[in-house]
Amino acid sequence: MKQQPKNISLQGAGAVAQAVGKLYPQLSKSHRKTADYVLGNPFRAATMTIDELSEAAGISVATANRFAHALGFDGYASFRAALVSDFATTLAPVEKLREQVQRTATSAEIMAAAFDSDIANIQATRRMLTPEHCEQAVDMILSAQRVFITGFGASAYLSGLMAHTLEPYVRSVNSVAMAGGPSQAARQFFKLDSDDLVISMVFPRYAADTVWLTQRAVEKGARVLALTDTPGSPLVPLADVTLYAQTDGRLSPTSDAAALILIQALCDAVAHRARRSVQAATQMAEFVLPWLYLAQQPQRAGTTPVGQPVRTAPKRASTKGKTNA
Repeated sequence: MKQQPKNISLQGAGAVAQAVGKLYPQLSKSHRKTADYVLGNPFRAATMTIDELSEAAGISVATANRFAHALGFDGYASFRAALVSDFATTLAPVEKLREQVQRTATSAEIMAAAFDSDIANIQATRRMLTPEHCEQAVDMILSAQRVFITGFGASAYLSGLMAHTLEPYVRSVNSVAMAGGPSQAARQFFKLDSDDLVISMVFPRYAADTVWLTQRAVEKGARVLALTDTPGSPLVPLADVTLYAQTDGRLSPTSDAAALILIQALCDAVAHRARRSVQAATQMAEFVLPWLYLAQQPQRAGTTPVGQPVRTAPKRASTKGKTNA
């Protein structure tokens, strides 16, 4: 009976998994040991140097290199590239970081390069805007009975900022990305209908919860406005309208600067089109005035003015044992 690899779970049954599955019976004992480790830990193996793999699998560096050749690869580099290809989206930022940290640069140079990268992202995002989609996005926001904004991971913070900025101009807006997590968001999405709008945002690395919840929103009949990075994003097939932001990061998986600019620009367009927007903004500012710091800030009931010590009422003199004059 031919021996088979212990685990052939490599994502997508890529080139390495296929080669191992085909050649496993002919591999030497040490090569089978290496194959078992790689197939049992495909993602981890894809991130390892040859020294790291040899240590983790309990083999020599020479054995790791011969294993790559035994599978038909030119060497360890091409073997690892085949592993990485199965996790391209997830590992791309890691590979970029690996490349960048090997270069000598000052902190000032790294920071300047980050500015240049985000300026390029913002310019690319602006070029991707289309007048038709901009108008449709604003119409969807202003015509919705309720607006639900969702995004997990870093997008959760962007969702909260968007809800905060839209607050004065829409009937009802709520970020469902923070408190309670995906399960609480699902409870709110249970009540969605065709009068509601879901604004879903996802950028690499794509959060699966955002995609699944957006699918549920579509099933409930809600309209969907997607904010994402490319036409290949998993949100695009689910959305009625999509706006794109280029979010390439130099040393991180995603740079959110262009996404934030896109959100702010969209909120500005909503404010410009909203009825009684100036009056709404004025009323909102007046309402929150007591919570804003001003040089001569009026005192709220039950509070102490900023910079002044808390004063307590003087104790009353004891009248015990005294009689009226």
